Amino acid sequence: MSTQKDVPTTYDAIVVGSGISGGYAAMELCKKGYKTLVLERGRNIEHITDYDTAHKDNWELPYNGRVPVEEINDHYTKQNRLNWWINQDNKPFINKDSDYPYDEIERFDWIRGHHLGGRSLMWGRHCYRWSDIDFEANAKEGIGVDWPIRYADIEPWYTQVETFVGVSGQAEGLKQVPDGVFLKPFELNCAEQSFREKVKEKYPERIITPGRVANLSEYNPEIHLGTRGQCQTRNRCWRGCPFGAYFSSQSATLPVAKETGNLTIRPDSIAAEVIYDPNTERATGVRVIDANTGEEIIYNAKIIFCNASTIGTTALLLNSRSERFPNGLGNDSGELGHNLMDHHYGMGASATFEGFEDTYYQGRKPNGFYIPRFRNIDKETEQKEYLRGFGYQGQVARQTDIAPEQIGEALKAEIFKPGPYKINVACFAEMLPYHENRMFLNHDKKDQHGLPIITFDAKLRDNEMKLREDGVKCAVEMLEAAGCKDISYYNNVTAPGACIHEMGTARMGNDPKTSVLNKWNQIHAVPNVFVTDGACMTSSGTQNPSITYMALTARAVDYAHKQLEAGEL
Repeated sequence: MSTQKDVPTTYDAIVVGSGISGGYAAMELCKKGYKTLVLERGRNIEHITDYDTAHKDNWELPYNGRVPVEEINDHYTKQNRLNWWINQDNKPFINKDSDYPYDEIERFDWIRGHHLGGRSLMWGRHCYRWSDIDFEANAKEGIGVDWPIRYADIEPWYTQVETFVGVSGQAEGLKQVPDGVFLKPFELNCAEQSFREKVKEKYPERIITPGRVANLSEYNPEIHLGTRGQCQTRNRCWRGCPFGAYFSSQSATLPVAKETGNLTIRPDSIAAEVIYDPNTERATGVRVIDANTGEEIIYNAKIIFCNASTIGTTALLLNSRSERFPNGLGNDSGELGHNLMDHHYGMGASATFEGFEDTYYQGRKPNGFYIPRFRNIDKETEQKEYLRGFGYQGQVARQTDIAPEQIGEALKAEIFKPGPYKINVACFAEMLPYHENRMFLNHDKKDQHGLPIITFDAKLRDNEMKLREDGVKCAVEMLEAAGCKDISYYNNVTAPGACIHEMGTARMGNDPKTSVLNKWNQIHAVPNVFVTDGACMTSSGTQNPSITYMALTARAVDYAHKQLEAGEL
């Protein structure tokens, strides 16, 4: 995809960030006829040609796909705290900690990729709608602030986004994760299907369903626009997909935006400040630092969409200080940077799944199974010990344990022996929106671009710990119900950030005194600035959040368009 560095300085719209929500904002704005500038702080990534490891097997990668300890210690100490995230196949899309420092009062595992497309190239692709159980929880429990929207407000936008994105899945009729527009599912394998049936016999409220993922199990060129194609079930998604089989900014939204003739992309462009005009009470543009030359340029626009990620967007707004907003743009409530959330995981159970020794399956489907939340759904599932709930992702697969000393014919013979089925059930739990969990800028300490260093001060608290304990207990119960053997469980407490579902920090709300954004994702006091990435979230739910970001983005662009046509913006 072509990009430009020497570009005009005035546009109808500016989008800061090119990831999941930024790409969607750009597409929707361009389709409505707005000349749109996308600012990406990282390098350009060309679809297909820059997916360097997409067709390589591990033995074709340095160190058989692993990253040497010395390189980890020098450049990835924070992002590799989980000891599995950084590999040779995805390393081109992962920032070096040494290039992007940050400080921690409490540990925060910030996993980032600064390049065109952002984490849309690296995401897990799970797509689950929220329900009113999620949107109403804060108000019912007196936690944080009430969401200014309900499921009915966003439901048609889920439908629009799912249709375009292409979500494979299976309808289950569950109120906690409403059914959507699904392509045919990547079906459960025989052992996973048995797991579903046996668990349902004992725990009918615990439903094992194929993971709902943004991979094209079937391809319709009239709907799945961009450079899309059917999934080849290679399960190499985080390397970048040359088939365009999973949804990303590169494969879908940015190509569609480009076809309109209204899109301009400027990579290597660090958004440093949103500029505010006190006379009009509007933002006028964005001050940008060229990442390579250090040159500062101001780009102007009628409307600005901030989609630089939960942390990136809030850092930008906090750094946008003026006499009117001395503590950051739109920060009248003082909530900007607070209420930082993530999902937490690192707990679950695993076992041997017996009984299918004479069966096998083909391909490497891009998902496993999903178990939606089943706690605190209604009176029957209410828990006295904690609020909210958790879900699970997992898989049942053949595994072969090969002794490291085996080589030659012995190794070949061992490889072709079918091993037993192994099952892993990983729990993902909700995190409450605590005001005390925050990020802030240290203006006395600067990075290589002269911008203040981000400091994190967020942690899991008592409710999260109780969720974790019950999540492990329920995982073991399900494995026992399925007749599994050699059951083991784990509860390794992760820090916020590790799940890569950061949310909050510029939350939506009805009251400008307690929130940053209104129900249309506008900054209350600066209505031509919209925030539709994870920063806007008022609570975290248990579901993977990206499809909700995209639905909110499509909704906000539609509203901005109508406001512009009416002369209100």
